[in-house]
Amino acid sequence: MADFSCMYRHGFLRVAACVPRGRVADPAFAVHEHLELAAAGHARGVGVMLFPELGLSSYAIDDLLLQDALLDEVEAAISRITVASQELHPVLVVGAPLRRAGRLYNCAVVIHAGRVLGVVPKSYLPNYREFYERRHFTPGGGEGGEIAVAGRSAPFGTDLIFRSGGAVAVNFHVEICEDIWVPLPPSTRAALAGAELLLNLSASNITIGKARTRRLLCASHSSRCIAAYAYSAAGPGESTTDLAWDGHAALFENGEMLAESERFPPRSTFVTADIDLERLRQERMRTNTFGDCARAELSGAPFRTVPFALERPAGPVTLERVIERFPYVPADEARLAEECYEAYNIQVQGLSQRLASTGLKRLVIGVSGGLDSTQALIVAARAMDQLGRPRTNVLAYTLPGFATSDATKANAWELMRTLGVTGAEIDIRPAARQMLADLGHPFAEGKPVYDVTFENVQAGLRTDYLFRLANQQGGLVVGTGDLSELGLGWCTYGVGDHMSHYNVNASVSKTLIQHLIRFVAESGDVSPETATVLAAVLATEISPELVPAGAGTPIQSTQQVVGPYALQDFNLFYLTRYGFRPSRIAYLAEQAWGDETRGRWPAHVPGEDRRAYSREEIRHWLRLFLTRFFANQFKRSTLPNGPKISSGGSLSPRGDWRAPSDVGARVWLDELDAALPPGKSG
Repeated sequence: MADFSCMYRHGFLRVAACVPRGRVADPAFAVHEHLELAAAGHARGVGVMLFPELGLSSYAIDDLLLQDALLDEVEAAISRITVASQELHPVLVVGAPLRRAGRLYNCAVVIHAGRVLGVVPKSYLPNYREFYERRHFTPGGGEGGEIAVAGRSAPFGTDLIFRSGGAVAVNFHVEICEDIWVPLPPSTRAALAGAELLLNLSASNITIGKARTRRLLCASHSSRCIAAYAYSAAGPGESTTDLAWDGHAALFENGEMLAESERFPPRSTFVTADIDLERLRQERMRTNTFGDCARAELSGAPFRTVPFALERPAGPVTLERVIERFPYVPADEARLAEECYEAYNIQVQGLSQRLASTGLKRLVIGVSGGLDSTQALIVAARAMDQLGRPRTNVLAYTLPGFATSDATKANAWELMRTLGVTGAEIDIRPAARQMLADLGHPFAEGKPVYDVTFENVQAGLRTDYLFRLANQQGGLVVGTGDLSELGLGWCTYGVGDHMSHYNVNASVSKTLIQHLIRFVAESGDVSPETATVLAAVLATEISPELVPAGAGTPIQSTQQVVGPYALQDFNLFYLTRYGFRPSRIAYLAEQAWGDETRGRWPAHVPGEDRRAYSREEIRHWLRLFLTRFFANQFKRSTLPNGPKISSGGSLSPRGDWRAPSDVGARVWLDELDAALPPGKSG
C-alpha cells in the first residue's frame, strides 16, 4: 500500500530531454554540466536522461574533431561520467565522437549504474547545405560488434535495443539527429522490434521555422511507431561561427507533444515527461497491423538486446503528468469546440443516411426534457433540414408517468415548440396501472412499492408506444440512450429505452452530451428561444423520473444509484479503450480527481461539480462500475445501430467492444481488492 502512489508502480517512466550549457571543445566543462543535470534528474526520480549530439566535445568544431588530444579527453570524460553514474538512478545517454578500427564515429553512449551499456553510431551523415559531417565521420549503418570505451568493451551498432529487466521495464533505442530526417529512420525498425522509447541526440542548428518542422517530424514518427520519442538539441555555448542554436528539447507520445523546453535558454536546462509505457503496449497489442508490419519488415538481421536493470527510485515518485478528468471532454476550449462540432455532425449525418436509406419520411422520438432526448431531438430536427424535409416530419412525444415533474414536461413541450417539430402527449399512467394490476403488483392496490417492475413497466410502455406510433405513422424510432448508460446497464432491456431503430447517442458519453447541447445552443444553429430551453435542460438534475418523490424528499437521482458520471465515464474509457487493470484505473482516477485544483477544467463545468474524490470514493464507485459493467453485457450484445463518435470507442457488438454476455467480474474485482483492500485504501 505504501507505494500505490508511486507512478513507477503503474507503468510510467519519467524521461528527461536535457540541454546542458556548453563550452567549445571543452570536455571537462561538458562533464560538469552533464553531471549537474544528471544529479537534478536523479533528485526528480527521472529514469532516462537524454543529452545532445556530440555534447561532450561540441558539435560545430569542424576539424578539431580529428584532434587526438580532444578525442582522448572525450574518452576520459566518458570514464568520469560512468564512475559518477554509480550513484545516480537514471540511464544517461550522452553524445561523443569515438574512434574504432581507425575510423571516427558520431556516437551515443548509453551509461547506467557504473558501466557503459552500449554505443550507437549515427547512421546518416548529412553533407548538404551547412552540414559537412562526412569530412570527419564514418556512417554507422550496418556496423556491429564491440567498441573499447571507458576502459571496457561495449556493444557497438545501430542494431541495439536496451532492455530493462528490473522493476521498471522499458525497451529503448537510440538514434542521432539526421536519422529522424530520413524517409526510414532506424528507430522505425527498432520500434517494430519492441522499442517503446525512442531517443534522439541532436545538435540541430536553428533557422526560421525549423522548430515547427522538428515538432511535426517527432510527433508524426511517435504516432506511426506507437512510441514515445525524446529529442534534445544543442544549446547555449555551442559555436556560433556560422550557425545558431536554440536548445530545443521535447518529448512526444503516440502523436502528442507532452513537454517542450524553453528555447534559446541562457543556461543548462532539462524538460521531463512521464511516459505511459502501458498505454503504448496496449495500443500496439490491439493495433494488429503494427504486428503485421513488424513481421514483414524484420526479416533481415535481428536486433541485439542489451540487458540492464532499471529499478524504482528509493522513494515514491509522484506523477507529474496531468491526467484529464474527462477523457471524453478535453479541457482545451478550442479542441472541445472542434470535437463537439464533429460529434454533432456525425450524429446528424448518421441519422440522415439511415432515414434516407429506409425510404421513410418521418422520425418518431420520445422527449423527456432530459439531456439525452434533448440532444437526440436537436439532431432529428437538423437531419430533416439536411434532407430538405419539414421539421414537422419529426413526431415528438412526451410520455409522462408517475414521477414526471412539471419542470421536465414543460421543458419538453417548449423544446418541441421552439424547434418546430410535431409535438404530442400520451399519458402512460392509465396503461401502466392496468399492466401493474394485471401483474398483481402491490402498487395497483395503492401500496407505495417502487421496485424494478414498477420502473420498467413505465420504461417499457414508453418504448412500446413509440414503436407502435412508428408503425402507424410510417416512421423510424430514434433512440436516446447514451454510452454511459450502456456501460452501466442503466437501461431497460428489450422493450425499453434499450431499443430503437437507430440510436444517435449510442457513442456519446453523459459527460460529453452536456457540452454537445451547450455547443448547439451557442452555435447559432437554433433560435434564441430554443437556446433558453437548452439552458434549462442543462440545469436539471439527471433522473429517470420513474419513482415518485415523497413529501419533502428529493427526486430520484441517477448518480446516487450508479455513481457520479464523471467517475464512471472515466472508468468506462480506460477499461474499454485501453484494457487497463482496475488498480491502474484507480490510480489514474486519483491523479485526475484527487485534487480539484490540479489541472484545467473544461469550460462551463458548474462550480459545485468541481470537486475532488478520495481514494476510498474512487475505489467504491469503480467496484460498482465493474460489477454493473460485466453484469449487463447482454444488453450491449443486442444494441441497435448508431454511429461511432468518440475515439473512446463504442460498445456496439459490431464495433469496438465485443464480449460474451455471460462473463463475470471476478477477475477484475479481485485485482482491485488485492491492490486496494477494502477499508485500507484511504
